[in-house]
Amino acid sequence: MELTTTTAIVTGGASGIGAASARALAAEGATVVVADLNAELGEALAAEIGGVFMGLDVTDTDQITTVVEETAKIAPLRALVNSAGIANAIRTIGRDGLLDSAFPLDKFAKVVQVNLIGTFDMIRQAATVMSRNEPDENGGRGAIVNMASVAAFDGQIGQAAYSASKGGIVGLTLPLARDLSGAGIRVNTIAPGLIDTPIYNHFPDPEAFKAQLGAGVLFPKRLGRPDELASMVVELITNDYMNAETIRVDAGIRLPPK
Repeated sequence: MELTTTTAIVTGGASGIGAASARALAAEGATVVVADLNAELGEALAAEIGGVFMGLDVTDTDQITTVVEETAKIAPLRALVNSAGIANAIRTIGRDGLLDSAFPLDKFAKVVQVNLIGTFDMIRQAATVMSRNEPDENGGRGAIVNMASVAAFDGQIGQAAYSASKGGIVGLTLPLARDLSGAGIRVNTIAPGLIDTPIYNHFPDPEAFKAQLGAGVLFPKRLGRPDELASMVVELITNDYMNAETIRVDAGIRLPPK
């Protein structure tokens, strides 16, 4: 699929994997809408790549509607990357046997609301707009890439909510691709491994912590770079024969229990 004279939305596009994906899609000729809560980072990135920043909370369906509709006014919307997500680490039960120490249900629901329901809401709205596009020479009208995680398969202790939300994205991939095939819209999912993003900057010694994590990777023994994920995003969007797949980009890691 050709991306010149088109638009692409990247949720969570202001930093990390989302930002790398936005840069890569812009390099392919798309006008990228960086959709994120972080206006400072998002506006700076949009200016860098010749794109547009739009504020977005993926749990707000009206905001999604606005972003999708405004994007389509710029140029035909043909690509969507769902990279917005949150995580927490809480064990299902506490050590004291008290219900008050169990995983708070509202915190479980929040992760699912952002990662899974927010992703689906983006897809249903963006795909509706994509379905109105003129088909290209292969009958294609759009392509969607979702970000899951290897935690969808190898969830660790404390990752019940995160793994459930990402597992849901994996489970959505085939039925979504089947649902949207009649409209000429492809759907694929990436399951990243340990990727070097700003999330690790919150640890006391980020570099030492990342080196420790990287030692557990099969090969190469390091964290992945966001641009290594972004190259897969571009492939899944531009390669018309990629559809209904979930691809691990993880250098062979299989997460241990903790």
